[in-house]
Amino acid sequence: MSGDVEGERLLAALQTLRRGVDAVALPLHLTDVERARRDRGELLAQLDDYILPRAASLDAPLLAVVGGSTGAGKSTLVNSLVGEVVSKSGVLRPTTRASTLIHNPADERWFTGTRVLPGLARLTGDIEEAGDPGTLRLVPGNVPQGLALLDAPDIDSVVSANRDLARQLLSAADLWLFVTTAMRYADAVPWDLLHQAIHRGTSVAVVLDRVPLDAMEEVRADFATMLMEQGLGQSPVFAIAETGLGADGLLPKVEVARINGWLASLAADQHARSIVIRRTLQGALDSLDSRAAALELAVIQQADGREELQRAAADGYAAALAGVSEGMRDGTMLRGEVLARWQEFVGTGEVFRQLEAGVSRMRDRVAAALRGRGRQQPVGDLGAALQTGVAALLQAHGETAAIDVARSWRHTAGGAELIQQHPELASVSKDFEQEAEKLVRSWQDDVLAMVRDEAGGKRTTARFLAFGVNGIAVLLMLVVFSATAGLTGAEVGIAGGSAVLAQRLLEAVFGDQAVRTLAAKARTRLLTRTEELYDAQRARFDAALAQLGGGGTSAEELRAAVEQVRAAR
Repeated sequence: MSGDVEGERLLAALQTLRRGVDAVALPLHLTDVERARRDRGELLAQLDDYILPRAASLDAPLLAVVGGSTGAGKSTLVNSLVGEVVSKSGVLRPTTRASTLIHNPADERWFTGTRVLPGLARLTGDIEEAGDPGTLRLVPGNVPQGLALLDAPDIDSVVSANRDLARQLLSAADLWLFVTTAMRYADAVPWDLLHQAIHRGTSVAVVLDRVPLDAMEEVRADFATMLMEQGLGQSPVFAIAETGLGADGLLPKVEVARINGWLASLAADQHARSIVIRRTLQGALDSLDSRAAALELAVIQQADGREELQRAAADGYAAALAGVSEGMRDGTMLRGEVLARWQEFVGTGEVFRQLEAGVSRMRDRVAAALRGRGRQQPVGDLGAALQTGVAALLQAHGETAAIDVARSWRHTAGGAELIQQHPELASVSKDFEQEAEKLVRSWQDDVLAMVRDEAGGKRTTARFLAFGVNGIAVLLMLVVFSATAGLTGAEVGIAGGSAVLAQRLLEAVFGDQAVRTLAAKARTRLLTRTEELYDAQRARFDAALAQLGGGGTSAEELRAAVEQVRAAR
């Protein structure tokens, strides 16, 4: 396979990885998510700013980024290397500033487009135009062809945008020209970035600025030892003596001669330049495995977090449905208002005393009571009481579910922020009460339809006519709530007697097996409708999760993209 084909294969694999990283979604506020988001942003930036453009153009000029702490002398060094003032210097920086890239006039085409640092707008013009961190000021200057210098913002700037840009620019470098001083070379901030260079395999050269002449050897030796201990023993070290600036604001030429000579030799020697470029590119490619693995873990944690929140919502409303089911079996529906209306429907104690006397006489007694008091009103009152009771049962468990799920989310990673953004989730929707009442009315219509279908030709029989469709439907509803567990004292006897009486009356019309089938069917229909009602309430929680955006790139897709890059290298 030719080198061109291999290069195209690697570039295609890197572009696939780049799309995958870009599509990664980390919306939930989980532990360490801010770090994962920052790492993702830095990985994406390095792919855009360095890895992809460098893999596509190995012969492009070497980009040396000059970075360091505030007051280390970066801009003064850049100006002195170029031989003219091209970048503002001084401890006090503008609040925001454009970065300055100095290139040989013959290399202009490599930097005017979006090949490198595509996210930064290009700026040309006077040095006094500070610009902003989102711009890159291009300056043709006295640098060797094949080399460009980029003066980055301070890595410890008081302006966060400058700090972020400094790290981004350093990640786009073929070579870090790191500037520190004899007083600050042991500071934590510079070493944090040097460790990042080690991790990413970036080529590094270090400039030790403002070194007192009488301490030159001691400081150089101590600094070299520190570099050796940190794995940077092969990095070139240049020391600049503490000295005054000339009238032009530049360092004496003798102080920067060694650095200029080294940079010129890199620019002139294509092989040496290629070694630096390829070493940094290979280091950046090597770092993709661990960085993508960390991002993959974050993606898995996001998927797990989303699943846990979805499960909490599903469990909450499943518990509500189970509560309704239990409420249908434990006899609580046959107390209070329902019992009172039932007694009005059939009369009180004397009917129950007749229970053992035979269903036939009992049916006649009930029918006579209906004829004597008017059938429709007692049936309507009992049906209304049942409707109110069932609706209250559904509403109570629905409200409890909303409260419980919201509480669960508040104590689940990523959920507290969602509840804060959607406080309405902690209660039922505004139309929930109306929807519950509508459901019960629809269920009662279902029961009426069941009775009509089951009756068939029996509608003209004396037994059927004694109660009518509405009366039989109400009796069937009572049988649906026929269990008496949970009631105490006299309520058990009354409610139990009510249920048994209703069942015996229905059996006299339809037969015992048909009654059991009808009751089971009516109970199932109510639970099915209730499940749909609660699903609509649970969907509000799902919608809050959906507003975070899609899942984006999966962990498996990210892993496959990294494997593709590894195979193409």
